[in-house]
Amino acid sequence: MKVILLAGFLFLFLSMKAQDTPRTDSASYSIDSSKRNVSYDTLKYDSTHDMYGDLLNDDPQYNPRYKWYIPATRVIMTNVFNWATAKYIFHYDWPATSISDWKNNLKKGWEWDSDKFGVNFIGHPHSGNYYFNVGRSNGYTFWGSLPFAIEGSLTWEYFGENTRPSINDFINTPISGMFLGEIIYRISSNILDDRTRGAERVWREIFAGIINPPRALNRLTQGKMFRVTSKEVYQKEPLNITFFAGVHKVNNKIGKNNLFGTGTNNAIVHLQLDYGDPFETRHRKPFDLFRLRIELGYGADVHVLDNVNGYGILFGKNFKPSRLLGGVFQHFDYWRNNIFEVGSLGYGGGLISRIPVKRHSNIYSSIHLAVVPLAGNNTQFGPDTSEFRHYNFGGGMEAKMEETFNLNNWATLGFTGFYYWIHTYNGLPGNSLVGILKPVITVKLYKNLRIGFEQLIYHNDRFLNDIPTLHLTRTEQKLFLQLYFEDPQRRGKYN
Repeated sequence: MKVILLAGFLFLFLSMKAQDTPRTDSASYSIDSSKRNVSYDTLKYDSTHDMYGDLLNDDPQYNPRYKWYIPATRVIMTNVFNWATAKYIFHYDWPATSISDWKNNLKKGWEWDSDKFGVNFIGHPHSGNYYFNVGRSNGYTFWGSLPFAIEGSLTWEYFGENTRPSINDFINTPISGMFLGEIIYRISSNILDDRTRGAERVWREIFAGIINPPRALNRLTQGKMFRVTSKEVYQKEPLNITFFAGVHKVNNKIGKNNLFGTGTNNAIVHLQLDYGDPFETRHRKPFDLFRLRIELGYGADVHVLDNVNGYGILFGKNFKPSRLLGGVFQHFDYWRNNIFEVGSLGYGGGLISRIPVKRHSNIYSSIHLAVVPLAGNNTQFGPDTSEFRHYNFGGGMEAKMEETFNLNNWATLGFTGFYYWIHTYNGLPGNSLVGILKPVITVKLYKNLRIGFEQLIYHNDRFLNDIPTLHLTRTEQKLFLQLYFEDPQRRGKYN
């Protein structure tokens, strides 16, 4: 059930260029000592396995690194396929390239483009994920796969379109592409099991292929799709899934009139993935730990893909066993509804901690501060809907905070905050300060089923040189039912 839900939800996301104590949207990682008395001090790991006995890396004997020209060629083939599809099936104008277009692109160089917000901040990261996973599925590491994402973006910008190469695309495609790509690679590894046969093997290959098509193609050509091994050959980490569905109301009044119930009702579904154990003392590699949230909507006030945000660890260290993790994280944020648009990528430091209050009550905290090399935010009220770009490109800083108080496993009180300072690189000169606050409460109904309420407060101060200073505040409410699916291998060890 968990795999089907995960594969279906991620398929919807990608196709758009997208236990007894369930976790809330703002919840962090926790230990459920009510199920089993587990001490991290008694769990050990060695140089090849974690404390649960799982591999710390893909087994190189069964996942060798192929010669560089193999993935490099497949990246070019990916671009040729995408170009031909756009030109001959969808009949778009921009793939109508010629040698003169190529010469013009090479001669005139780079510019900031005017594509739609969703194209630039979701579409291109999605494409970068494909390039990145060509490298990953050919045996290259997280960092070793980045050159293939750069190759794919660079060749596409110069030769795949009849417009000049785009600065923002060349940043967003490989960098955000490696963020989404590594998450997708890790999820597909959790699904795959080369020890299995028969029907189980078939559905594992199908679901992993839906989530990660480049990996499926490489598995087919490399013979991995049909081989049977006597042992586990992929790194796997605990993957816990929080899913909720409910009603979303975006209030449409301004200032003091921005009260509850002033907007229409919209349907929402939300998926949160928590991968890895932050309180396991071990050597940390990129994305051994990550969190990803995806929210889809249906209605007059929301877009189908409402928001995608998350972070993954790059380097880290546990300072106190089962209590504190510090590290450097990569961030990805995409928000888009009828009120505001914000997209960013970031790198910075963070702390994840657990503070016991009583036997079954804990406070979980996650605090991050990051540099933002590229961001985008709208300069008008509402989303970018015209043929002209109504958002700035910029950069700056971002801060995130997630706090959750677990009350004896029957209720949670949570708070999540995002804050962005964006200085314009291209667009209306000036600065924007964007804050998103999300208090939430959930109450247990039965086993892993909860009811929850979330309030979202959006605040934007725009100090742009060519228009009057603008201060916007909007609110949203969400009422939902929530399910939590815990990794069966970790049941009782943490939530």
